[in-house]
Amino acid sequence: MATAYIVDAVRTAGGRRGGRLAGVHPVDLGAAVFDAIAERNDFDTSKIDDVVTGCVSQGGQQTMDLGRNAVLASRLPDSIPAVTIDRQCGSSQQAVQFAAQGVMSGTQDIVLASGIESMTRVPMGSVATLFMKEGLGNYKSPRLEEKYPGIMFSQFMGAEMIVKKHGFTKDDLDAFALESHRRAKAATEAGSFDREIVPVEIETADGKEWHKVDEGIRFDATLESIAGVKLLQEGGTITAATSSQICDGASAVLVCSEQALKDHGLTPRARIHHVSVTAGDPVIMLEEPLFATERALKKAGLKIEDIDAYEVNEAFAPVPLAWLKYLGADPARLNVHGGAIALGHPLGASGAKLMATLINALEARGGKYGLQTMCEGGGQANVTIIERL
Repeated sequence: MATAYIVDAVRTAGGRRGGRLAGVHPVDLGAAVFDAIAERNDFDTSKIDDVVTGCVSQGGQQTMDLGRNAVLASRLPDSIPAVTIDRQCGSSQQAVQFAAQGVMSGTQDIVLASGIESMTRVPMGSVATLFMKEGLGNYKSPRLEEKYPGIMFSQFMGAEMIVKKHGFTKDDLDAFALESHRRAKAATEAGSFDREIVPVEIETADGKEWHKVDEGIRFDATLESIAGVKLLQEGGTITAATSSQICDGASAVLVCSEQALKDHGLTPRARIHHVSVTAGDPVIMLEEPLFATERALKKAGLKIEDIDAYEVNEAFAPVPLAWLKYLGADPARLNVHGGAIALGHPLGASGAKLMATLINALEARGGKYGLQTMCEGGGQANVTIIERL
């Protein structure tokens, strides 16, 4: 089987809902990261075999094959095809895995994996609720209702179930959230994100500016300020402060074959060692990364101790906390530059975004293996293991 290599990985800085990226069309967010890949890497972009784009809320400005529209809006040749996919929060991690599988199969040599999500312009859940309001039906079919009677699949409910199952307290969640902001602040101030962030030109009240710092980081966060945020539901433990931030952003990862590296004189930054996806309980929903990681490590012939850095998406604080507890993993290697609680979770863009951060973290720490996983709607989870070169 052929080997898939990552040549480059980039992302925009996150924008808060209604914040600094609110004025940028999602197609143009995608075009910005596509242009950056082309500008940063000296190769014939017409040789890109395909673009695979992850996006969760495929409605409004994010319809009509969002990935293809981003290609057309970018400086890439119009001859490059694109497809837009949805595996919920893992959409662009799946895009990376599809890109890798295309290369590993020998059917493709250069694939651009990407993710785009403007949660300001296409609000989370709107593609379902707008149809329901118009009397066009619900995603839950009669047969699905028969199997899961009265259950409206909820990530918030799943997060609270994980808290109870694994014995966490609200204090545990608050402390984790503070650490996410602390690490993101430290990474930003140290310039750790400089290589991965693509500046995006925006219009502000003071004129044009470049957006290049993640807008969600609370540089002055304290345990007291986090602990004081109101609960999302009475009797629960989760707050907005211990949840991922709604975010606008885009990301892209350039995946190539060994032949493409030779043909175009490209230098790889990492080798894709393992890709997999699993599914489990759709009600607790967010717990699957625990079991998916366990399975992936076994198939890859590795132990958790072999992994030098892990990116576990901070959809809600109890998810990475449960992951750490279940696998006996080292908290010092987890989300070393902060996670979605501080940096934001632009849904379909998060998978490729985390890959960009993971590669840079490995390079900064001199690590060999990195692992990325995401909890996803429907009780699914992707796992990608890379080897830094």
